[in-house]
Amino acid sequence: MNFVHTRILTFTANFQKIIESIYMNQRFLRYAIFSMIGLLFTACATKKEIVYFQDVATLDQTTTTQDFNPIIENNDILYITISSIDNVVAAPFQRNTGTETRAQGGNNIGLQGYLVDTKGNIQFPVLGSVPVAGKTRGDVAAQLTDLLREYITDVVVDVRIVNFKVTVIGEVTQPGVFKIEDERVTLPQAIGLAGDFTEDGNRESVTVIREINGKQRVTKIDFTKADFFTSEFFFLKQNDIVYVEPSLKGVRKSGFIPDVPALLSLVTVVLSTVILLTR
Repeated sequence: MNFVHTRILTFTANFQKIIESIYMNQRFLRYAIFSMIGLLFTACATKKEIVYFQDVATLDQTTTTQDFNPIIENNDILYITISSIDNVVAAPFQRNTGTETRAQGGNNIGLQGYLVDTKGNIQFPVLGSVPVAGKTRGDVAAQLTDLLREYITDVVVDVRIVNFKVTVIGEVTQPGVFKIEDERVTLPQAIGLAGDFTEDGNRESVTVIREINGKQRVTKIDFTKADFFTSEFFFLKQNDIVYVEPSLKGVRKSGFIPDVPALLSLVTVVLSTVILLTR
């Protein structure tokens, strides 16, 4: 009887361990399955993260600034043309003409321009030092027109900023430096010039870096909202830098966070091993 009783107790204990093992494995399986489902949902981008200007309807009939004019800054290059009916009278005030222009390459407009020095001045023929920093193109044209009328009664002055460019980097299709011919570009247009966001670009976190009076100013723009249409950063200034951050998905791809497909593969292997061992 003692032998039979011992066998019964041993069988009961082993059976209890098997039941507990199955129960624990079932709990593990349930946990693993729910974890996999959760990972699948977190791996997918939502509409809120992708669609631009989701509240754009709030801007209906909103007036945006149309008279945007870039402000001339130190180290800008100005291309200034002076014209008159009498070209002989205007010639002394035209910086690069004839042989000099051809010697400098002809088409290199930067070499023909006037560099704004660190004091905010340009050196203009005959007139000498002329302050231009902090003014618009129209302001400088009017200023030069007034100064030149002493010499040319019918003078016409045109001023352009030659070095107007913006830099777009980060998660865009074609990052680079873009020269803006008409000196007027909005933030969405700059993103368009760079080929739009990549699929890994974070639409909710676009950084604009701008230099104002020698100091760097940084702001964050959310492209899923339309409120920045009325912001001072809607129009970009010369030498602005636009940086598109990577999304969480992009960060995962870089290896800083485990990639979801790889994690799912690992979980699948573990589950298969557990099932084989508990059969």
